[in-house]
Amino acid sequence: MLQQFLQDFGYLALFLGTFFEGETILVLAGFLAFRGYMDINLVVVVAFFGSYAGDQLWYFMGRKHGRKLLARKPRWQMMGDRALEHIRRHPDIWVLSFRFVYGLRTVMPVAIGLSGYPPRRYLLLNGIGAAIWASALGAAAYHFGALLEGILGNVKKYELWVLGGLLLVGGCLWLWRRIKAARIARHTRNAHKADHHDSEVG
Repeated sequence: MLQQFLQDFGYLALFLGTFFEGETILVLAGFLAFRGYMDINLVVVVAFFGSYAGDQLWYFMGRKHGRKLLARKPRWQMMGDRALEHIRRHPDIWVLSFRFVYGLRTVMPVAIGLSGYPPRRYLLLNGIGAAIWASALGAAAYHFGALLEGILGNVKKYELWVLGGLLLVGGCLWLWRRIKAARIARHTRNAHKADHHDSEVG
């Protein structure tokens, strides 16, 4: 049943997952490829295209509506300002490597577009970065399965536990980011209220 579901929807789910976010679903797909449910070469190719397309979209949105996008969320605003500082110092390095920094996947392409980074150069270097990311993370997840098999023996007995554990880790990371974003939003609102109160007193 799992195999049939993955054959029907696995690669589409991988494309959509890497288009919008990336890390957790690629790790899952790499492990499932080790178990024989998916093909590791297809996993890497689909993850590349999903990541590449998503980050091109965010880049062009950043060029057209960068400040509006970042202003929508206090956390994005704070991270975007920090990202712009990094980009101005080492633009090419960040275009190649931002995928490997957890939490910057959406904000960094917006900031790169906002910074005025050349579109053709981004098209090339973003493609190189996406290829390295998909290959490295997909291969790491695949070999993680091999490592588990070396430790546990017959991984099939534990594969649902492993999948559940990977999903739990991904869910915890997502929840941690949501809590952190809520704290930043609350802190920003309190700071605005304090500034407004001081201006009224003054």
